[in-house]
Amino acid sequence: MTRLWWTQIRAVVRLEVKKTFFARRGLWIYLLALAPVGLFVLHAAIVANRAHERAAIAAESQKHLAQQDLTAITAGMTAIEVSERLGKPPRVTRWSSDKVEHESDHYSNGESDLYIYLENGKVISARMRNGADLGEDSVVFAGVFQFFYLRMAIFFGCLGIFMNLFRGELLDKSLHFYFLAPIRREVLLVGKYLAGLLTATVIFAISEALQLLVFAWHFDPNVLNMYLYHGHGFAHAAAYLGITVLACIGYGSFFLAAGVLFRNPILPAAAILIWEWINPFLPAILQKFSVIYYLKSLCPVAIPVAPNAPPILALFISDLEPISASVAILGVLFVTTLILFMSAWQVRRMEIDYTTE
Repeated sequence: MTRLWWTQIRAVVRLEVKKTFFARRGLWIYLLALAPVGLFVLHAAIVANRAHERAAIAAESQKHLAQQDLTAITAGMTAIEVSERLGKPPRVTRWSSDKVEHESDHYSNGESDLYIYLENGKVISARMRNGADLGEDSVVFAGVFQFFYLRMAIFFGCLGIFMNLFRGELLDKSLHFYFLAPIRREVLLVGKYLAGLLTATVIFAISEALQLLVFAWHFDPNVLNMYLYHGHGFAHAAAYLGITVLACIGYGSFFLAAGVLFRNPILPAAAILIWEWINPFLPAILQKFSVIYYLKSLCPVAIPVAPNAPPILALFISDLEPISASVAILGVLFVTTLILFMSAWQVRRMEIDYTTE
């Protein structure tokens, strides 16, 4: 019987994957998955444009400036001292107000920018802005991944994919064709779940891989090679891809169950969304009954909390009780298995009445 069941599961997967991948009502899922890619492409374009501008300013400078030349400028220095140190400013803006002569100078050495603000020939402030910073960008990438990609893109993408596996058939009045076929309903549920999982994993894993490629696009090759081969670059990339797959596994089971157990699955979906977002504020025992609790523990880059951040925001960002990777993975798989068993039990008892839909 096991061989027959696997044959039937493969047949269901083939049928469902075609419908799920090319469903017109699922086009928004592709747009949602690719939204972070567009965000990082825009960021990379801005960084590249700034790098080009820095190179142009450095080429216009009278002197070849080193990093220590830029950092040597401090408040209180005169315009003459600045010119002696850095030369004539390549970019300068001057204006007057209330008998005060204002001046804004812009220097660059090709890697960093220096913005100097002067009043009546005296430096009031000197502000440095470095180019692309791998450490800072890694934290930004982690923030986008945790707070948009996991909690929004994958969450709603799985909602659209898995909730329609049974609810879509009911609305299209086609589920009875499966129920009339000589196939156990538990086998049907497993086949539909695997088809949805394959679809979600392909869509969101490819999107995550594209995000990682675009993220690394604008960095200096030497810096990037150091990060990949001597830092944790490849390990971080593997972690992000693995977390994406686990998120599809966990959220997929939740929304498949919602489509099976509830006539109006939007309400339980909203409840799941709220539960996932308030997870950091729940008691420790209740936190474990969610997907995001385990996924967050697997994230390779911790998001720092600013010292002056509000306590609620600090609690939301921080990971108060981190768990090991093995426990986190087993936790997601255990919750998924439990939910699928509940769904299989409900499918066996399901009766179709299209007039109530």
